Amino acid sequence: FRYIVRRKKMKFYLALWLGKIINLLIRMIDKSRGSNLSGEKAIVVDPQMIKKFKGVDCSRMLFITGTNGKSTTNNLVYHIFRENGYDVVSNLEGANLMAGIATALIKRSSIFGRIKGDFFIFEVDERYLASVYALLPAENILVTNLQKDQVHRNGDPDFIYRKISPVVEKAARVFLNGDEPRSFALSSLNPSYVTYGVEKHSESFMKDGTFPTMACPVCHGRIEFDYYNNDGMGGFRCLSCGLRQGEARYRAEDISFADKTFTVDGTEFNMPYDIPYMLYNYAAAIAVAREMGGIPMASVAGAFKNFKNVGGRYEVLEFEGKTIKYMRIKQENPETLQTSLNIIAQDKTPKTVCLGMGHIPDVIPSYTNTFYTFDCDFSGVTESNVEDYMSFTEYVCYDVAERLIYAGVPREKIKIMNTEDGDVIFDAVRNAKTDNIYLITWIHTFHDLQKKVNLKEKE
Repeated sequence: FRYIVRRKKMKFYLALWLGKIINLLIRMIDKSRGSNLSGEKAIVVDPQMIKKFKGVDCSRMLFITGTNGKSTTNNLVYHIFRENGYDVVSNLEGANLMAGIATALIKRSSIFGRIKGDFFIFEVDERYLASVYALLPAENILVTNLQKDQVHRNGDPDFIYRKISPVVEKAARVFLNGDEPRSFALSSLNPSYVTYGVEKHSESFMKDGTFPTMACPVCHGRIEFDYYNNDGMGGFRCLSCGLRQGEARYRAEDISFADKTFTVDGTEFNMPYDIPYMLYNYAAAIAVAREMGGIPMASVAGAFKNFKNVGGRYEVLEFEGKTIKYMRIKQENPETLQTSLNIIAQDKTPKTVCLGMGHIPDVIPSYTNTFYTFDCDFSGVTESNVEDYMSFTEYVCYDVAERLIYAGVPREKIKIMNTEDGDVIFDAVRNAKTDNIYLITWIHTFHDLQKKVNLKEKE
């Protein structure tokens, strides 16, 4: 028995030391790389290493999971706790699988595997939540939302709902989005839940009856929305079983996008980013800070004033007199696409809209389905003074152009480019009728374009 124990300990130490050596080499070569490499290699040596670190307090641990908003919420919670004097262990780079969490723990531990920290805050991929929880049973779970996303990997959102349900049942406390049906339905599994939400505001919207909503996660009847704050989130009710929008303990109210402010329980907060979907991240982070950290509301509000998100979803590029407004979307995710379309629709000035819906190469065979574009309402964009459209990237540029035609866009207003070559795209942007360009594409395509802009500026 002692031999077995010693062997297990040695396996852990070998994994830990391998991870630390890899981290050292990464720091020497390129500090910006390797957000999960050390953990990836370490768990090959010891697949259960994340449960063997010393000093980890699961009662002060939070897993943030769900489809959209995990990274931003994780980074904001980390920021609030740090600004209020707490030492926090977290995976801020968005590496949310087992390897990413292992990397975060390896970085913060001593050479003997001991970690010091007041709180442990981790973003965790929803599909792998149960696997991570089996080794590291966090007592606090936050579910942002459960929506369509990467269907070739995740299938239907109700599959994810069933996968995470056992974890929600076991947790000591869960934080749930009361405005999103699947997240709020999880409240029936655990009486120790805290809800958060966002009131109807000036940028809430509706879609007409030709667009699908979703089936009720409880009875599979039809869910109807009275309004949407984000696609799939807002005032909802099931027409069959009566499941409806939850009473939020922490609700963002008095929302002013002009002043970039909102209130929760009478305390005014500044919006670091005045984009509607961010309000749910803000409300979730406030709920965690108050309930888990016991941080006074005024101190939570103070931390909002200097929050900078890592790898945001909205950036601006200046290129030869053109202003390119980039909006990042997730892979085949209708909610993030709809949010981007709504932002574009708010701008009534002349514009060009560029859509680069690339194929998904992370699963073989590469995924080229564009079904998610048909879940989205393009009417706000088509009625917002768009002078021309561009559809680029290989494989799906024609499918996306077809979706625009279904939305009523005249064929002659659509330029199709069967390429991801940055020079070709920039030539098209250069010849656009307006200087106001909106770009929706994957992050890797944007980074390639960003590098080309930087190179052209140096020339």
